[in-house]
Amino acid sequence: MVYRHEIKHIITAGDAVCVRANLSAVAKIDPHAKEMGYYRVRSLYFDDPLNTALLDKLNGVNERRKFRIRYYNDSLDYIMLECKIKRNGLGYKLQERLTLEKVQKILQGETAWLMGSKRPLLVALYVDMKVRCLAPKVVVDYKRMPFTYPPGNVRVTIDWGIRTSAPRDFLHPGGLTLPIEDDVTLLEVKWDEYLPNVIRKATALRSRAPTAYSKYAACRIYQ
Repeated sequence: MVYRHEIKHIITAGDAVCVRANLSAVAKIDPHAKEMGYYRVRSLYFDDPLNTALLDKLNGVNERRKFRIRYYNDSLDYIMLECKIKRNGLGYKLQERLTLEKVQKILQGETAWLMGSKRPLLVALYVDMKVRCLAPKVVVDYKRMPFTYPPGNVRVTIDWGIRTSAPRDFLHPGGLTLPIEDDVTLLEVKWDEYLPNVIRKATALRSRAPTAYSKYAACRIYQ
């Protein structure tokens, strides 16, 4: 299990233009975003009745995790179950592919099949849904411009247009969404063991301090 470093900055639209220009000179845009230069991300986040995932994030708990289901560019042909794990400031992500039919079953409360899947991540979701009463809480929807840089396994993303909706609308990407209270543009830099200086310089923002901003937490104000 390889944990990754991550740093976030809330930036302005002007910052985003500068960072994009810098990165375009040294890094490659993710192939999935080449047609428009970005793609749309739509995620369904889970939490328990005590809002443990939300409160752990807000309180900066050292070890925490949260489940989500995610798809891209409004396409229901490729859907992933993910579990984000944080420990000592580092992050790791577990993933499993899901079919549309299986996601519909989860949303309808049909979960017994998860236990019989023999896939550890699906079994873990089942246990949390039964033991901790984990359930879908909120949809988080936004646009993402992603860059990659192989040395250090670096991934830099610029996210904007963050909107939210209720879990029942997760599989209806054309449905009603609401913008979050603040119009935030977020820069995220992720890497493995080291961050190359060329990327450090390309994403340098002297006037912007690192932040622990959470799109999930921002969208929970409505749910």
